[in-house]
Amino acid sequence: MFAGRLHAASAEAPFFARGAPARPPFVFIDLETTGLNGGAGTHAFLVGCAWFDDDRFVTRQYVMARHADERKMLETVARECAHAGAFVSFNGRSFDAPMLETRYLFHRLEWFGGDKPHVDMLHPARQFWKRDDCSLQALERQLVGYRRRGDVAGFDVPARYFQFVRSGDPEPICQVLEHNRLDLLTLAALTSRLFDLARTGPDAARDSREALALGHVFMRAGLEHKARAAFERSLALSRAPNGAFDAVKIDALRSLALAWRRAREFNRAAECWRDLLGIRGCPPAVAGEAAEALAIHNEHRLRDFREAHRLAASTLRPGLTERRTDAVKWRLNRLERRLAEQPSFGLLDQETCGT
Repeated sequence: MFAGRLHAASAEAPFFARGAPARPPFVFIDLETTGLNGGAGTHAFLVGCAWFDDDRFVTRQYVMARHADERKMLETVARECAHAGAFVSFNGRSFDAPMLETRYLFHRLEWFGGDKPHVDMLHPARQFWKRDDCSLQALERQLVGYRRRGDVAGFDVPARYFQFVRSGDPEPICQVLEHNRLDLLTLAALTSRLFDLARTGPDAARDSREALALGHVFMRAGLEHKARAAFERSLALSRAPNGAFDAVKIDALRSLALAWRRAREFNRAAECWRDLLGIRGCPPAVAGEAAEALAIHNEHRLRDFREAHRLAASTLRPGLTERRTDAVKWRLNRLERRLAEQPSFGLLDQETCGT
């Protein structure tokens, strides 16, 4: 199932590879190391690689039985990964890739990952499925629906490896191999879900956060029509009552307002800005942005100078920079000159005028 979905959605891979031409075959990589914090003395004693071969999920695991075997292991991994069209990892840009590159440079070997597109699933996972725990195992439970039994804890992995090296008994490291294999399988499942979501579009989103994150992906790619549809889907999936604070809903409304403004659909953008101002606890910066946008809309398009003045005055708040404060006051002065021509201007009290 994962293989078919991943192949069908492979055209969407560049969305998550910083625009690089990622293409099949996708090689999933996961390391197990002698230390959790990296550093010069840390080695990758296990390099797990996996890919789909038709409907089979092929896993190759390379173990460094002794430090003297490191160069040979690295050479073998490089040959095995030569066919990759792109690499997929979980936090690999920050950890796995720099770790491997350091070891290849140490042995004066060519680092095979330097010219390959790289999809690091940690970053989209935080955007699409943010939870209190965004570890691979937590995502496995929540999205794949699998709960491991008897899995080895991450902090216990180095000790098991050193015990294996000292004794020659493979038993302590068997669970580490299984842990690594399951990580690779889960990584493939999450990647398949992500690529398929980008291919299918916002209607496939399971919740408002997924739809919102997809909208941001489309917007960065310049697919503004799809982005607007995703932001609207996010709002439709929101379970927050009208006016109630919801961070995802606020982000979706703001993003949709900006997208409509880019499309020069100013009335639709204004509807989003008004909805933002109606949310209790809307962050001051976002509320200020919405009020300013509506002030501009009322002044220049609706020619409602009184409402524009009220909105502009509401943006004056503690914490504004001197430059922003001066800009708001300049707008207020201009609106007051326009309002002075209207007989009802005297109804504006000093507080409303921002004085």
